[in-house]
Amino acid sequence: MKTIKKSLRLLRESLSGNTVDFTKISLNKAILLLSIPMILEMVMESIFAITDIFFVSHLGSEAISAVGLTEAFLVIVYSVGGGLSVAATAVVARRIGEKKSEQASVAAVQSILVGLAASAVIAVFGILYASDLLALMGASKSVIAIGTPFAAIMLGGNFVIILLFVINGVLRSSGDAALSMRVLFIANILNIILDPCLIYGLGPFPELGLTGAAVATTIGRGTGVLYQLYLLFFGKIRVQLKLKHLSIDFDVMRHIIKLSFGTVMQHIADTIGWIGLVRIVSIFGSAALAGYTIAVRIVIFALLPAWGFSNSAATLVGQNLGAKQPARAERSVWITFFFNIGFMTVVGLILIFFNTLLIRVFSTEIQVIELGAESLRFFGFAFLSIGGGMIFMQALNGAGDTSTPLFINLFAYLVLEIPLAYFLAITLNIGLNGVYYALISSQTVVSLISFYFFKQGKWKLREV
Repeated sequence: MKTIKKSLRLLRESLSGNTVDFTKISLNKAILLLSIPMILEMVMESIFAITDIFFVSHLGSEAISAVGLTEAFLVIVYSVGGGLSVAATAVVARRIGEKKSEQASVAAVQSILVGLAASAVIAVFGILYASDLLALMGASKSVIAIGTPFAAIMLGGNFVIILLFVINGVLRSSGDAALSMRVLFIANILNIILDPCLIYGLGPFPELGLTGAAVATTIGRGTGVLYQLYLLFFGKIRVQLKLKHLSIDFDVMRHIIKLSFGTVMQHIADTIGWIGLVRIVSIFGSAALAGYTIAVRIVIFALLPAWGFSNSAATLVGQNLGAKQPARAERSVWITFFFNIGFMTVVGLILIFFNTLLIRVFSTEIQVIELGAESLRFFGFAFLSIGGGMIFMQALNGAGDTSTPLFINLFAYLVLEIPLAYFLAITLNIGLNGVYYALISSQTVVSLISFYFFKQGKWKLREV
């Protein structure tokens, strides 16, 4: 009974926000206080993808394919947002650990400004070349016709995605993880309400079809960004912004860009690997692509909670290194690692044994169900490698060592994954299974190499 009461008290504390010093409390408690809201935050983020594909799936395989092909380019947006978020996490967490809240606020503003600049460049290309990008991915004329407005809106409004990533990274790294979760909760509620209204034209809303999904998602995320800015300027949180912070600090900005370059390029390498696999899968037809797209959306939902654990590891590494406690930083990573492996094992087994049931939620087409289920089964086998690698990679990033994970990703995805997938699937004529064998191989390599560099311990000496 006492254990239950203690667990409920910890749950309430993690969800309500707290003012504890994460460099002093027990590591188990620190990990749980950070991880619980971070896991729920990642679930909220993945619900965007699941919600869209759920409603869009009723529009047919062409609409699903359009979403999948657009997603290949949106991953670039996620790469930039995620990269900047990691850079902000490394700097803000270190400043919080050093008890330099003013410098943390300055770093937060510079991260936001860099994010806005990057999103403007992406928006121009996305709006002007949406149809060309879909054609580049091998989309048919019918998919291009239905998917161009969707792609233009999603890429053109990418700033709401990037700012959500960056500002939530600031909130998480400062210890205010519960607020990051609330932001995405509000954004998701709006998206869930607006998606069916704008896709199917319910009530007074126009029937926009696939385009409605893009409008709903952008409005939902945009509302989340407005709430984030309200918290930064008017909320009682660890990182507070004032008018005096709203100026360019070139030294800090250069530092953010330097750090974020490594993390953005990590995601870009991952993205190129993702685009390469999608392109190879598209060779096998719309049904294969639709099944793979649905499987990936389910995997995103299953996988992103694990990012909650890895993000908590990054935050604890940064704050404890700032507090001059490298041994405690390393210990926090190992504890988080075992939490994550346990979680990923359970989810992997679910994907292996219940793959068909999961795919049936999103499609009634027999061929799509069969191919999507096969994709999920292979993803399930890869989950242990994915779970270990993401903890060690984020630990290195949280310490400010962004170059080592970049090297790992470049090798695993560009040198190994894409060439191996093409060789197995096309050259040896193994088919889609060749793609999955390559995916499992690359994830195993990421896990093993990141573990090697983490054990070396040079990340403890990084200055941020």
